[in-house]
This record gives sequence, C-alpha cells and structure tokens, in this order.
Amino acid sequence: MADFDLDRRTPAGALQTVDRALLVLLAFERTRPDWGVTEVAEEFGWDTSVAQRLLATLAGRGFLVSDPVTRRYRIGPAVLRLGRLWERSGSLELLAGPVLEELRRVTGDTVLFCLPDSFHMRCVAAEEGEAGPLRYYPLVGELYPAHAGATSKSYYAYLPDEQRHRLFRGRPMARFTDRTVTDPDRLEEEFLKVRAQGYAWTVGEYDTGIATVAVPVFLGREPYGSLSLGGAEELFRGAPEDRLDALRHAAQLLERRLTQPPQRPKPRARRTRTT
Repeated sequence: MADFDLDRRTPAGALQTVDRALLVLLAFERTRPDWGVTEVAEEFGWDTSVAQRLLATLAGRGFLVSDPVTRRYRIGPAVLRLGRLWERSGSLELLAGPVLEELRRVTGDTVLFCLPDSFHMRCVAAEEGEAGPLRYYPLVGELYPAHAGATSKSYYAYLPDEQRHRLFRGRPMARFTDRTVTDPDRLEEEFLKVRAQGYAWTVGEYDTGIATVAVPVFLGREPYGSLSLGGAEELFRGAPEDRLDALRHAAQLLERRLTQPPQRPKPRARRTRTT
C-alpha cells in the first residue's frame, strides 16, 4: 500500500464516493505504479463493480490512464498538471513557512527548502539568517547545481543508484570553487557517504566561505527535496553536529505537513446557561 500512513476512514461529513476516489489516487507509488480493478477492490474491501466505476471515472477525467492490453491503470496527465500547479501556487510555501521560520529562530542560520529541477535543486521557500542575507537577490527561485553543495547532495544521494548514475555519468560539470568536485567517481563516493550518515555537509563547494548542512525530505520512502542550513563558515565552528537535531526534527515536521491533512479544530463545547 502507500509508503506513508493513510487513514482509510471517510471523515465525518465527507462524500464517501469522492473520498474513495482520492484513496485510489493515493494508492499509486513508485513501487506500485499500476493497479488492476480486482486489486483495488481487494485492497480496500470494495465490490469489484465499485472499484471499476471509480477507476473508469478517474480515467475519464484524465487522472488515470488505462492500458488497453493489460487493462491496468496508471497515473494520468491531470495529476501532472495539478502537481506542477501545486509547486508554483504558493501552497507549498504556505505549508513549509512555519517550519522554516521556527528552524531559523532556533539556529539563527539561513534556511532553504529545495525541490529537484532537472540537474539542479530549486529553492521554493527560504528564511534569511540572523547574520544577514547570503545573496543580494531573493533566494526563492535560485537553482543549485546537482553536484555542488550539501543542499543538492542530500537529495541526489537518495535517488535509486541507477537513476543517479544516468544523471551524473557522461555529463559536463562546472567548477565553481577550488573545492567543487566534478569527478563522477568521487561524487558517487560522497553520495554513498551522505546516504550512510543521513546528512550532507559541505564548505565552499558552491560559494566560497559558505558552509551548508542539509538533510533529505521524504514523502513516504520517496526522496522529495532537501532542507538545509547555511551561513558563513566561521559560524559553524568547523562542524554541523550541533545543528543536526533541529534540522532533522524540522524535516520530519515538514514531511508530516506534506503528507497528512491539517488537523481540524475541535468544536467548542456549548455552554449551558443557568438561570
């Protein structure tokens, strides 16, 4: 089933048919990219006819596509359209903002939340550190190269090995400072180290004198982006260990906000008037 906890109970006041259709969409994962009618019915305990109608309706609106040979369903183009709109609509920044603000308050560092964009990581939300801006232009929207800096390495290290090899092998890579690694074999060693220790730590690979520590952000078991802290090298005293707990905690909060619906406020108990 899904790689993250999925509450299958229809919320009070919600339309059951709509909720069931959304559950079907949430069942699709990289490790389970297609479903058949019978499998959906068995997975959720529905009648086959119910599963068939739900799948056909979703396919009719482009949320799923059906293989005419196998009659199995995969995610359709309507999901891609909504996904692109979601990342650029401001909703993502709205969810991430409180987490980034709290992390900046605790550490005093500049905080970046980045998502993959081809051979780069694109900053989608940021908070400037107490020591002042790292750039003289907005951080949001900046692209960080995949091979340079902890912000990128903390994400690409967690891609499946074959996918990462396709990205980095045979590709020219720019050298930004004398510490930028451009050799594919050395990069692969660093990616494996990052994955083993659970975080990336670099100094001056992309910007001279800037230190960065970053951790991956997951959706279920899928790497989705990275959360990083950056600042002048001297502010880190040569090591990131004192920031890791706060950074990892913030990444976990961010993952929960991205995968779980917001908690509804509990209704206030009515006061009983006394006479």
